[in-house]
Amino acid sequence: MLEIARIPALSDNYVWLAHEPTSGETVVIDPAVAEPVLEEAARRGWRVTQIWNTHWHPDHTGGNEAIKAATGARVTGPAAEAERIPTLDRQVKEGDRVAIGGLEAQVLEVPAHTAGHIAYHLAEEGLIFVGDTLFAMGCGRLFEGSAGQMHANLQRLAALPEDTEVYCAHEYTLSNGRFALTVEPENQALAQRMEKVESARAAGEATVPTTIGLERATNPFVRAATVEEFARRREAKDGFRG
Repeated sequence: MLEIARIPALSDNYVWLAHEPTSGETVVIDPAVAEPVLEEAARRGWRVTQIWNTHWHPDHTGGNEAIKAATGARVTGPAAEAERIPTLDRQVKEGDRVAIGGLEAQVLEVPAHTAGHIAYHLAEEGLIFVGDTLFAMGCGRLFEGSAGQMHANLQRLAALPEDTEVYCAHEYTLSNGRFALTVEPENQALAQRMEKVESARAAGEATVPTTIGLERATNPFVRAATVEEFARRREAKDGFRG
């Protein structure tokens, strides 16, 4: 069983530490910065051996070099973005597998936020690290891909078991939920979830990880029936201020 720690970074990023106690291995997922990651690993007595990147953006790779220098960690990331992540030791693509101790994660290609974005799915553990593809009640902006790609990504993720834990990389839930209510104001599951989110954020608490089941019930992007409906919602969210 993985032990997972959430590390806040920058203004709204989360870096994840995943520790496999049998082997003693620890993976850092999408390190925005190095210092708080190294401090938390040291505090817990965890030995950092790997870094997994989901995409090239600096707020997901900015800590690679310093963590690698301090620990000797091996860096894995998307082959399609290798030129933009100079610290990579291993390039991976759809269907490849990466391991932490005796646990394996399958690499899924989920392009749209960036052209080579990937996710790491640990099916036996019932969890997935999705970077900036799927958020709690939201999804990533389409910086380098199309609405069709992102819609397909979300439908693929939504097909995972409903109790799958989804580890995304940002605390966007409150704004996402406010937008979601403008799309589905009659959605009672959404209204109830937002009450919990507002309470958690008022107390300074995190709202992720989420689950596939929660996103099926409350995420307007996951719930978009067609690419056209998804595209309209994504365009509206891009201009939303709430």
